[in-house]
Amino acid sequence: MHQPNQFDLFRTRRFLPLFVTQFLGAFNDNLFKNALLVLITFHGLSAAGMSAQTLVNAAAGIFILPFFLFSTFAGQLAEKYDKASLARAVKLLEIAIMVMAGFGFLLHQAGLLMSCLFLMGVHSALFGPLKYSILPQYLKEEELLGGNGMIEMGTFVAILLGQISGTLLIQHQAYGEYLIVAACLLVAISGWLASRKMPSAPPTSPELRLNWNILGETWFIIRHSARNKAVFNSILGISWFWFFGAVYLTQLPELAHKVLHGDPGVYTLLVTLFSIGVGSGSALCEKLSGRKVEIGLVPLGSLGLSIFGIDLYFALQGIGAPAQIHTPGSFIAVASHWRIMADLLLMGVAGGLFIVPLYALVQTRTEKEFTSRAIAANNILNSLFMVVAAGMSIAVLNAGASIAELLLLVTVLNVAVAIYIYTLIPEFILRFLVWLLVNTLYRVREEGLDHIPEQGPALLVCNHVSYMDALVIAGSIRRPVRFVMDHRIYQMPLFSFIFRTAGAIRIAPEREDAGIKEEAFGEIAAALRAGELVCLFPEGTITRNGKLSRFQPGTDRILRETPVPVIAMALQGLWGSFLSRKDGPAMRKWPRRFRSRITLLAAPARPPEQASRQVLEQQIRALLDAKS
Repeated sequence: MHQPNQFDLFRTRRFLPLFVTQFLGAFNDNLFKNALLVLITFHGLSAAGMSAQTLVNAAAGIFILPFFLFSTFAGQLAEKYDKASLARAVKLLEIAIMVMAGFGFLLHQAGLLMSCLFLMGVHSALFGPLKYSILPQYLKEEELLGGNGMIEMGTFVAILLGQISGTLLIQHQAYGEYLIVAACLLVAISGWLASRKMPSAPPTSPELRLNWNILGETWFIIRHSARNKAVFNSILGISWFWFFGAVYLTQLPELAHKVLHGDPGVYTLLVTLFSIGVGSGSALCEKLSGRKVEIGLVPLGSLGLSIFGIDLYFALQGIGAPAQIHTPGSFIAVASHWRIMADLLLMGVAGGLFIVPLYALVQTRTEKEFTSRAIAANNILNSLFMVVAAGMSIAVLNAGASIAELLLLVTVLNVAVAIYIYTLIPEFILRFLVWLLVNTLYRVREEGLDHIPEQGPALLVCNHVSYMDALVIAGSIRRPVRFVMDHRIYQMPLFSFIFRTAGAIRIAPEREDAGIKEEAFGEIAAALRAGELVCLFPEGTITRNGKLSRFQPGTDRILRETPVPVIAMALQGLWGSFLSRKDGPAMRKWPRRFRSRITLLAAPARPPEQASRQVLEQQIRALLDAKS
């Protein structure tokens, strides 16, 4: 049978028109922008006596500046009005801008073209908040990561095709300017037609009063977003990615022309590799995460950006000037260039893995009535980071650094930023370690996990089969979980870092340490009152025979002190594994196999007054018997 996947979204009206509208908008941005950059870099278009290198970096800053100026207003509009109607109005604006740009190309007026570049930034700034905040309205929860991945993949494919088309059309002898003008207008009109097919997306905050004070509203939405540490640090992570990407993408024309001695086709080849990489990484997210928002992919992405970015610097060393300028064919024919191409491709893949889960986290952990403004806060910080990236690039290059050294500097900064973010929010690195361990050792089938509430407190109870139980559960549930575990397991060298970072609650039998036991019940009560998920293994120890043992009375005490909903869960398939106690102590026998199939089942939530330990024990037995 066909299993639902992210590509099925293209069959639906609630996604396809949005995707096409966004795709054509990103395509047109880059069709126009790249034609302008090629005129500057290869054909001598100039303004105010600036060098080509300075003008290229200035163009990047000019396009991004409107995001800083207008994202606040765009976020308010997307909360107050129907987002589909706004999309259509923004697309009409794009048509008007392309008419102006047509005169700029035909008259070779650099000033007019730079003004149109600024206005296209305004157009994109207005579209940005509604583009991402409309996804939770159009898509089901399990479709959200895949939808984000498709949007990111489409965006970078559009960037790629726009840049290729801009380069090819503007260089067409005699008629290049006419072709660009016609193409830009045609794409803008097509985008408006696609937007007309978008279903209605009612306002999430229709009573909102528009605040015309840009600085005041900007400060408000950033401060509000900062209250949620996970969301705000995700926004900072996205902004850093665009800083990183802006430096690389802005320098690629000069890298292709001056360092690699290539023609515009070589530049197009490099952009193609990077864009295909980002698209592939974005599409991979749903497959690697099992259709849920998995922030454990974020550290994997930042690690890839760092490794391949550093390798790119060394791959660029010793590149000599050829007898004649490289075409794409002659460039590919040089074996030493393959390493450069592989680094750019794999950096793109890593970038997709890095950014898609962060966008999905912002959408899922922000209040519905504030989502558009949270995306606006993200765009403001994105634009600020990208403007700073343009300024830093100009300063570093004017100070005498080479392009390769600039790219290395940004890559080293990426390592420092990653360490900073993961120190502030250990959940990212924790989820990465859990994802890596669980997906290396097992293939997990999940059933009934939608019974676990998205918000608010709940007590999870599960059978205890192996030392991996907590990690499997943590890797399968979207929300952070506080695990109650035996103090000896809590202190195990292999897992203690993960358990401590996850805020696990250690417990001991009263005969061993009554103080630790009482402290544990106090922490459990405090966590539940704070609205957290707490997971308990009521048997009190890992099974020695593979069967469910009698539940201990701790569950009843927890529910007396803090009555919360209870979800019974059952783990199957871990008995007999390397980390179970079958045939003797755990971890003292050779693993029988890797990637074995295991199952995690969850029953509907029970109210606390109907969840005695005897009832829960019978419920878990029934789950195990029904699926065994």
